[in-house]
Amino acid sequence: MRYLFVHQNFPGQFLHFVRHLLAQDHEIVFISEANNNHIPGVRRAIYRVPRLPSMETHPHLREFEYGLLRAEAVATAARTLKGLGYEPDIIVGHHGWGELLNLGDVFPDCPILGYFEFFYHADQNDVGFDPEFPPSPELAAAVRVKNSINLQALCLKNGYGQSPTQFQLGTYPAWAQEKISLLREGVNLDLCSPEPQARRRNLVINGVRITPKDALVTYVARDLEPYRGFHVVMRALPRILAERKDAQIILVGGDKVSYGTLPPGGGSWREFMLRELEGKLDLDRVHFVGKVEYDDFRALLRRSEAHLYLTYPFVASWSLREAMATGCPIIGSDTAPVREFITHDVTGRLVPFLDSSAIAEATLQLLEERRTARRLGQEARRYAEAELCLDDYLSRYDDLVSRITNRKGAGDDGQ
Repeated sequence: MRYLFVHQNFPGQFLHFVRHLLAQDHEIVFISEANNNHIPGVRRAIYRVPRLPSMETHPHLREFEYGLLRAEAVATAARTLKGLGYEPDIIVGHHGWGELLNLGDVFPDCPILGYFEFFYHADQNDVGFDPEFPPSPELAAAVRVKNSINLQALCLKNGYGQSPTQFQLGTYPAWAQEKISLLREGVNLDLCSPEPQARRRNLVINGVRITPKDALVTYVARDLEPYRGFHVVMRALPRILAERKDAQIILVGGDKVSYGTLPPGGGSWREFMLRELEGKLDLDRVHFVGKVEYDDFRALLRRSEAHLYLTYPFVASWSLREAMATGCPIIGSDTAPVREFITHDVTGRLVPFLDSSAIAEATLQLLEERRTARRLGQEARRYAEAELCLDDYLSRYDDLVSRITNRKGAGDDGQ
């Protein structure tokens, strides 16, 4: 089969599926913006957005305008491919940036399988969840318009959808859910696997040395920000450090904002929280290591004795799946995206998102109750083996493509 993938940041969510298809000798072309990533066997078509949205455009509409600009640029690249004789059997992409919206004009008979990540609501889920950051009066109108690309994508001719969790699928209106398949994403269980001996060795992460005598508490997010509970975790640290003199805290993540807004006065949330907690933290035992290499990330999870994962009612991070596969004892926020993965006191411990005291107490308990921590980590791994296996995910992906393209099997030649 001929696959056309589209994602502005090649390869996006499609790395594992693309590698899987290449192993089956499918033909793959990938339209994206330029970057340095490379997958042998994948031909790339690069597009460039000609301009940024106009400052004269209504602020709520600038994201939509940017999506339309991307849609036009991707369609231009697709027409070039068509002129060279490339006709895909299926188009696979992410709807978040509008890139797929015009491809039905170029390939009118080709099915489009789009990744539907989240449908925004002005009165539930992430909006208004954290009372520390109440929504502005203007936010409801902005949130409604933020679904413009979502809504256009749901109306595409020959359009099909996929969503990775029940929570994310459930954010879409009932009429839209009928168009979207639940396709739970998987983890490489060999790469993300427990290593019981890890606690017996020294670990060095970006210059931070953890010895076998240290009790390691970890936190991971793409960026350190309230959407992922960074502010609440930071407020739990003084008690953890005070009661466990052997505790070392490693926080992984950048200083930008992936979701939400910058702190009052600008700067990073890391700087903001350090100012708030000045004099209350032993900074010799609190380590901000920034973003780390994947091998270091896996080594950190294998060594962790209490891993903190918090999120607003929003998209669950890949790191949660990887932490479970690695067999981490996890303390997670009692929010819908996390409850879909973690059952309290079975595969982890759930705590109220906004309760720093409860987070500190749960962390101290796991550090003290090593047998309980091991049990939770082992059950998390068992859950990953049963529900998050990468091979099972790829097989379900093949089945979904087969149904969409009306083929007997995704492994059929089809050319």
